[in-house]
Amino acid sequence: MTAFILMDSRLLDASSAAEPSAPPVPAITGATRAAVAWTRGPVARIVIVTVALRLATAVLAFFAQVTIPVYQDQGFGVYRQRHAFWDNFARYDSGWYHGIARNGYEWVEGGRNNLAFFPVYPMAMRASGLLLGGKQADFYFGGIAVSWVACMVAMLLLYRLACLDMDEDAAERAVPYALLYPFAFFFGVVYSESLFLMLVLGAFYGFRTRRWALGAGLGLLATATRVNGVMILPALAWVAWTHVREDRATWRPALAALAVVPMGLVAYSAFCYSLSGNPLEWMDSIRRWEYHPGGAPWAGLQALGHQLVTQPYHFLVYGRMAPYDTLNGLAAVLALLLVPAVWMRLGTAYALFMLANLLLPLSSGQYEGLGRYTSVFFPIAILAGAIQQPSFRLLVLGISAAFYTLCLVLFVNAHPIF
Repeated sequence: MTAFILMDSRLLDASSAAEPSAPPVPAITGATRAAVAWTRGPVARIVIVTVALRLATAVLAFFAQVTIPVYQDQGFGVYRQRHAFWDNFARYDSGWYHGIARNGYEWVEGGRNNLAFFPVYPMAMRASGLLLGGKQADFYFGGIAVSWVACMVAMLLLYRLACLDMDEDAAERAVPYALLYPFAFFFGVVYSESLFLMLVLGAFYGFRTRRWALGAGLGLLATATRVNGVMILPALAWVAWTHVREDRATWRPALAALAVVPMGLVAYSAFCYSLSGNPLEWMDSIRRWEYHPGGAPWAGLQALGHQLVTQPYHFLVYGRMAPYDTLNGLAAVLALLLVPAVWMRLGTAYALFMLANLLLPLSSGQYEGLGRYTSVFFPIAILAGAIQQPSFRLLVLGISAAFYTLCLVLFVNAHPIF
């Protein structure tokens, strides 16, 4: 028995010696550790959440399109024939942006002009469309690409900006609230909202961290992206003033940065003058859509509230625009109600930003677009991210997601919510 055991041990030793040794495990480099840390960090999570939500929204829009009848024919699409998937990205103003991206600006005296649409988004759309091939559909695809990339960058900037006021966990929680705001589906379609939000967030971040050149440059682009872009100026001026109060030496760069911000609007006005002879033709073009700012900002909401209080059923059932006006009006009311909370929790600058960008459209007496305008009110998302109670956070996010789905379905089926 002992002999057999010795023989077996020799055979095992021989077989072990014959087997090749395992290759050495490579050492983990600093770059590898950094890559692994990045995938587990907030930046990667924000990118994944943003892309996943954009994809989920596109799929949901497709199912809504093929199962629910289209409300009206808007007369254009991504292709020459109706497409149940891609047309969901191109509704209403998307056609105007496409026309500018493909053919440039055109001025028709006394008529509706595409000069009402500011240039940064359609020019970015034009550049992307040309890179993709320059065909009709390519400019729409270029617009989608610009919106998706801008949305992703905006969420990263939102996180960085929120970190200036709260801890990292609360700052990260602000991202899904921004993405699931009831009208945030505009961030993924051929509209300028996500690009405008990205530029506004970057401008605020630049001013708040005293990166004056960054804040001035992005602020300039913001004022050339949307007609209400210049309304960011009072809020940025307040941020600059707070820095000057703390350090008198900052008044020169702060003032210089503030002076640069409205140059986007000035440059576009100069372009309008070269094309039409009127530097304010963009304003006149907007008025031809029956949009006349300057009235009492409370008048429209007061009239809407009266209808909802005195005859809600009849108003919502038989009024053609009543459901859409109500959704837009409720978004504006919610934003107004949250202004004091934003002011107390996040400061005067953010409250000024919301008020200035809300009172201007409210002064027109029109409801359309109010929900879309409030989608860029990032202080609301930051405020929601600071909610401490998990059950309340879930409730707010669930209600917001429900209205997000409703508004998305209405939009993709060409209901007048834009």
